[in-house]
Amino acid sequence: MSTESRAPVVVIGGGAIGLCTAFHLRRLGVPVHVVDRGPVGGGSSWGNAGWVCLSHSAPVPAPGVIWYAARSIGRPDSPLYLRLQPTPAFLRWLVLFQRSCARTAFDRGYAAVAEFAQATFERFAELADADVVTTLTRPGLVHAYSSMAEARRTHGIQRAMAWAGYDVPGEILTGKEVMALDPALGGKVEAGYLVPGEGVVNPTAFVASLTDRLRHDGVGVTEHEAVRGFHFRDGRIAALRTTSGDIECSSVVVAAGAWSVDLLRWLGVRLPLQAGKGYSFSVDLDPAPEHPLYLGDKHIAVSPIGGATRIAGTMELSGNNRRLDWRRVVAIAHASRDYLGHWYDNADDLMALIHDPWVGGRPMMPDGLPVLDRVPGSPNAYVATGHGMLGITLAPVTGKAMADYVVTGRRPAELAAFRADRFRGLLAHRPGGGVTAAGRAPGPASCGP
Repeated sequence: MSTESRAPVVVIGGGAIGLCTAFHLRRLGVPVHVVDRGPVGGGSSWGNAGWVCLSHSAPVPAPGVIWYAARSIGRPDSPLYLRLQPTPAFLRWLVLFQRSCARTAFDRGYAAVAEFAQATFERFAELADADVVTTLTRPGLVHAYSSMAEARRTHGIQRAMAWAGYDVPGEILTGKEVMALDPALGGKVEAGYLVPGEGVVNPTAFVASLTDRLRHDGVGVTEHEAVRGFHFRDGRIAALRTTSGDIECSSVVVAAGAWSVDLLRWLGVRLPLQAGKGYSFSVDLDPAPEHPLYLGDKHIAVSPIGGATRIAGTMELSGNNRRLDWRRVVAIAHASRDYLGHWYDNADDLMALIHDPWVGGRPMMPDGLPVLDRVPGSPNAYVATGHGMLGITLAPVTGKAMADYVVTGRRPAELAAFRADRFRGLLAHRPGGGVTAAGRAPGPASCGP
């Protein structure tokens, strides 16, 4: 595309992915406008654990996970909770998820994401050089386990992928040595280790500073504006229809997280994506953790953020909604006591102790990998979604790669594993429902199934 085009590239989605894409587009001299259906940073970028971690880039679908998910049905306290949805799209997603749990698919996906993530700290440095307050610190990530077997399992997987740029120690610590890794550790911790150099950010402060930088650089940022469709001219998107009027564009980048599915339907694409709901809350622990902590047996993330301790966890597959199930909050808090000690006595205490309870839908593809590509059938539309629990880690590298793609029209080599059509032939597509300049729907396109 020409950087002299008067109409901006419109990025739909004001989370970390969309904002980083807008940042790099602007650095390439492109006029940019960001549109979000809610407040900027109000989705998954708000309440996550803030990890920037190369060692935790494994896809969610993995050997044995599908059986773990099946056992979670009817157990809302399970770290991975599956509530069956009686819809063809959800059932087809489960079939693809099950296939992606094969060892070969898991290893291939882990390698692709780990390689893509290697430059993330370099990209965070670029943001900091542009006066974005990233809040990034790199104290290292402590892995803590109540089971030596689980510690050995995760340690072995991470050691096998350490070529991606992180340093997993050769030995697993036990006894007093593991307790000495962080002052917050207690309870039933039996084993653990520290991966040095891994990072954590305050995601809310990071996104707010990045938004300020974009506005300072002349990027339009429109909040609380839902996109209702597209206008087409000569087979290309010419404008977005929003709740308050049209926004002209030269290109569009759909980076709206789990809501990207609805937008892509107007472009004739059915993306096999589900919202994986995650929960978090903050507490004031004493002693507070000095590192981000991975409570391995329960898959809980603990982060020192903004002077408090954020505890986050669960992957709940129950549809794209923001309903907060208090039982999930209680389950996370209860499980954390095996690692942080008895920081509360009973569940009735939690209402007074925790603050900022949050639930959000993380965009999950059935193979656990993001979709970073041109939208099939739409020459000036691109999609960047499906990052799951890796949104903060992958946001800067995603933004740089997608900006290069939009400006040059050539897919960067590092995006080969994240093509939109990698599920082609497994599901049926339906024609889109967007609105052209002449009032006709655009022709059908297939993004996979």
